[in-house]
Amino acid sequence: MIGVTLGDPSGIGPEIVAKSIRNFGTDQILLIGSKENFVNLLPVLKMDERLLSGCKFVDVGGERVSMGKIQKAGGEIAIKSIEVGVQMAMKNEIAALATAPINKEALRLAGSKYIDHTTMLAGLTGCKDVSTVFETGNLRIFFMTKHISLVEACGQISEEHVFQSIINASRCLDLLGIKGGKVAVAALNPHSGEHGLMGNEETLYIEPAIKRAHELINVEGPFPADSVFYRASKGEFSIVISLYHDQGHIAAKMLDFYSTVSMNIGLPFLRTSVDHGTAFDIAGKNVANEISMVQAIEKAIKYGNGYRKKFAEMEPITVGELAIE
Repeated sequence: MIGVTLGDPSGIGPEIVAKSIRNFGTDQILLIGSKENFVNLLPVLKMDERLLSGCKFVDVGGERVSMGKIQKAGGEIAIKSIEVGVQMAMKNEIAALATAPINKEALRLAGSKYIDHTTMLAGLTGCKDVSTVFETGNLRIFFMTKHISLVEACGQISEEHVFQSIINASRCLDLLGIKGGKVAVAALNPHSGEHGLMGNEETLYIEPAIKRAHELINVEGPFPADSVFYRASKGEFSIVISLYHDQGHIAAKMLDFYSTVSMNIGLPFLRTSVDHGTAFDIAGKNVANEISMVQAIEKAIKYGNGYRKKFAEMEPITVGELAIE
């Protein structure tokens, strides 16, 4: 059974979950969120409450919210839903967790010390080695850095950080059951820096890290970012290391905006999610596309049990705080 959080009830999370669960058996899905807010939305979606018949639901309570607005109550419900989902996953009551989108400003209004799902899940489980991987079609992307400024991300380019990311990316493939995978590293600068003509991060940090890691795993690069993601989408590489947030996000969403799924690797259980936000501008209007949520649930079902088993068998590795996004 897969736990599915409804996300921020003021956004499109409950809508895309409601539209998604029709694709799965009632014995596969356990919904976690505010039942009152969810049920109140169903008439807008032209869905009957009988949709929930036979579907397991863990109600976290909370206030009634207004659609399409950043609210403290929405953040509180989102936080509680994640906390309950983590508790159930840690107790093996669910095999994996698929999450609908939350809003960072609402989390802050609710008093959360976490900026996003990744940091919250890492904090709640006590795991420091938590990574984010995107998957759409044949393309998988490992993010070395994520929700930080571009200037800060560039400042984190070091031989050690790149090396640790290569090791983590390979570990992600193992946890997903992908054997014999090849890791590619995207370059930071245009044309991989042209041997220092357009930046020296490749020669100073990235290439030495790849050379060092190559003794342990199958890794190549750095490759210009304007081609490596395309090559991976055609099956040449199993996973690409994106050095900063937009480098990998743009590639995945241009390839297939609706079918891209985000996964957190390094938790004791697999967490999958949509790769988009709460979309307050269209919340409650019955126009949100649920494909990414369907894909997130499908990935949780596909990888969840195998991931949990492999994680329990795998030797832990310590990489400090570098892998925490």
